[in-house]
Amino acid sequence: MSSKQQIMTKQDIQRTLTRMVHEILELNKDLDNLVIVGIRTRGAYLAERIAKKIGKIGKIDIPLGMLDITLHRDDLDLNNKMPIVNETDIPFDVTDKNIILIDDVLFSGRTIRAALDEIMDFGRPRKIQLAVLIDRGHRELPIKADYIGKNVYTTMTESIGVRIKEVDKKEEVFKI
Repeated sequence: MSSKQQIMTKQDIQRTLTRMVHEILELNKDLDNLVIVGIRTRGAYLAERIAKKIGKIGKIDIPLGMLDITLHRDDLDLNNKMPIVNETDIPFDVTDKNIILIDDVLFSGRTIRAALDEIMDFGRPRKIQLAVLIDRGHRELPIKADYIGKNVYTTMTESIGVRIKEVDKKEEVFKI
């Protein structure tokens, strides 16, 4: 039986997102050209929060998009299950935009690679930066986050769980 170790509380998550927003603002002065794209499911909700915080501080509406990377995954044939595909919603032109791509946990890099492939289907952005709540290491692809909420070192047999209120009715990050 595995034990659960809490890594972040609701307050920790809120503080961390606020810090990440300030880091994003420091490195992205041109808010008129900035867009936020979240990876479904939990990355999309984190992206909403980050876009709202940037908008409030910068006094601007930040365009927000959501990606479902299911059909861009490189392991579709390996699961032998019918994938559940959710909606991708990018209601703006990504060409020449500075995109902040948001996800909850960065692990192998394969989800991010799939997201990059899908974004490129929509146009050619000027720049894509990656923001993740948790970076747990163990990369299989050369992908690195520009903004990291927290580095959590894990073994290959451990897992990181992220719960957020919009999906799970509670907020926490934990390691199993």
